[in-house]
Amino acid sequence: MDKAFASRRRRDLIVAACITVVAALVPLFVKDVYVQNIMVLTLMYAALSQSWNILSGYCGQISLGHALYFGLGAYTTALLYTKFGVLPWFGMLAGGLISAAIAMALGYPCFRLGGHYFVIATIVIAEIALVLFQNWDWAGAALGIDIPVRRDSWLTFQFTRSKLPYFYFALVLAGIAWFVTWWLEDSKWGYWWRAVKDNPIAAESLGVVVFNSKMGAAAVSAFLVAIGGAFYAQFVSYIDPESVMGFQFSLLMALPAVLGGIGTLWGPMLGAVILIPLTELTRSYIGGSGRGVDLIVYGGLIIAISLARPQGLVSLFARKPKPAAGVVKEAVAS
Repeated sequence: MDKAFASRRRRDLIVAACITVVAALVPLFVKDVYVQNIMVLTLMYAALSQSWNILSGYCGQISLGHALYFGLGAYTTALLYTKFGVLPWFGMLAGGLISAAIAMALGYPCFRLGGHYFVIATIVIAEIALVLFQNWDWAGAALGIDIPVRRDSWLTFQFTRSKLPYFYFALVLAGIAWFVTWWLEDSKWGYWWRAVKDNPIAAESLGVVVFNSKMGAAAVSAFLVAIGGAFYAQFVSYIDPESVMGFQFSLLMALPAVLGGIGTLWGPMLGAVILIPLTELTRSYIGGSGRGVDLIVYGGLIIAISLARPQGLVSLFARKPKPAAGVVKEAVAS
């Protein structure tokens, strides 16, 4: 392994550990429930965007239908708990496995599509699933599912008196999503995904199994997103098709990665830290007029950042390569 690359990976791991420790201490000083709620959502979307980035950023398969897996995780956990009394922890695992299996099943025909055709296919499939759940009576149809709230307990993963348990779970989820990405980045699959993203034909000529690499990326991405959906169901205690499968969820998974730097390790986290609080604050403070002023401000800021940093905000921290000695000499001579 290249020494510089190995050093960067160790540095990333140390920085991530330090950030996690600092983030874990923040709730001890922030007592406002509204701010805590924003922190929980920020960590959740950081995990979701990091998971989306595995398929769309590293593998280059842009998906705008990940709300399907988010909703499957939420519904699996909620249905197993309300209908059969299965604890949410098992529901999370079941939702993740079901989503991974469905992602591979859908990937079998969809990964034969390319470019914008694949993007359109993911949107259509997610919208079809939304309509199906809106008309599925056993799953509550359009009325949704009201998860019964009992006493506060980690066993049932329900807390009504404090948001801190949800904060720490969201922090762990974001940390796991980041670590999985960090680990995969230097694995065989990580190299395969980047090769497929750059040039699938050239990658296949060098022995990369393109189709299998896409299927693996889809499974890992869908599994982690479904865990996030299961967490959200327990966090809000009520779900309906529009609240967990709406198109806005697919966008909110993609935007932090695009804003922070798609296909990078830190981009989704950085984008979520900026985008999600911005979303919540603009909606809270200037969204009550009913004129869409919050959306105008929010959209304008995103456009401004995108124009200023088209490669993502993470590029602000990228080191500029040093010019070669020959180039320097020529510059001096001229």
